[in-house]
Amino acid sequence: MVALVTFGVGYLMRPLGAIVLGAYMDRKGRRKGLILTLALMAAGTLSIAVTPSYATIGMAAHLIVTAGRLVQGLSAGAEFGGVAIYLSEIATPGNRGFYCSWQGVSQQVAVVFAALFGVALTWFVSPQQMASWGWRIPLFAGLLALPLILWLRHSLQETEAFRHSRPVQSIGEVLQVLAANWKVVANGIGLAAMTTCTFYLITAYTPTFARQTLNLPANAVFLVTMLVGISNLIWLPIGGILSDRIGARPIMRAVTISTVVIAYPAMLWLVAEPSAGRLISVFLLYSAWFGLYYGAMTPLLAEVMPREVRTTGYSFAFVTATAVLGGFTPAISTFLIQISGNRAAPALWLMLAASLSLCALWLLPSLISADARLRPAPAE
Repeated sequence: MVALVTFGVGYLMRPLGAIVLGAYMDRKGRRKGLILTLALMAAGTLSIAVTPSYATIGMAAHLIVTAGRLVQGLSAGAEFGGVAIYLSEIATPGNRGFYCSWQGVSQQVAVVFAALFGVALTWFVSPQQMASWGWRIPLFAGLLALPLILWLRHSLQETEAFRHSRPVQSIGEVLQVLAANWKVVANGIGLAAMTTCTFYLITAYTPTFARQTLNLPANAVFLVTMLVGISNLIWLPIGGILSDRIGARPIMRAVTISTVVIAYPAMLWLVAEPSAGRLISVFLLYSAWFGLYYGAMTPLLAEVMPREVRTTGYSFAFVTATAVLGGFTPAISTFLIQISGNRAAPALWLMLAASLSLCALWLLPSLISADARLRPAPAE
């Protein structure tokens, strides 16, 4: 529980990052903002990777790791929204959902890469070595990719939508616009609930759930994580393409209703006779729900946000849902199992998130169309 709460602490910084760094992107441009978030993520990750052990520096190790998680959370607060808005603004007509889905696809590449690292480490590194120094290897591997990502982001062109708009002038102005549109932002938080809870249930929580609750071997756990990442890679573009063809709301409605009806019975079937095969079957079903929903949600969330603070509004709605619901999904799932003795309890948390998103869909106001929202505004 302590480890999972420490993991979740970083998510508490995301709303602040969404406001501060999201406002920077809405004032200075998407490209500059994405470079800044990358630099902060590098600093946070490096600080964790090089932190001496508790045996060496005592409580200072906990403080440094927590500080690194907070910096990572600050960066991630605007990273997801910044990438999503950039893709939505460069998308060709009729393909916005497909373009936006690649924001989620990039995350799944990381999930698959991390799972492969996990499989390799379990083969070549003993549990004692993993606890001592092996856990640092994936962090350093991630840092090695940063120069390439930085080069790619430096090569980006600023979007036409931003170049032809009147940027907000201060964080105060950003907050005023957000306050005036608080219903839209609150709706966005509800819409993102399904995405964030499902994602962290089938990725971040998988090792803990499979090992501690189902007592499955480590190799099977990382295999499940890798297969889930591959499944997400497949379903995300499909969700985006379907949203371009039939609209986002029908897809999101179908997924949330299916989750409310099926998620708990599926989990009961898994915990009745735990096995790698059953875990794969259930989590691949959850993965299909995640990919279809997230692929459809991203362009819709970009559509409904006010033009002047599109990055800030999207980022704040998405990361607030992550901070309040998604990031603490592993800790809450563990807590529910502990107090109830029911190993299928995590599915109840997922059903609650799906119900919240279904209500948000039902309450979503009829706003201006996506084409009007995302068309570059006349220069002022």
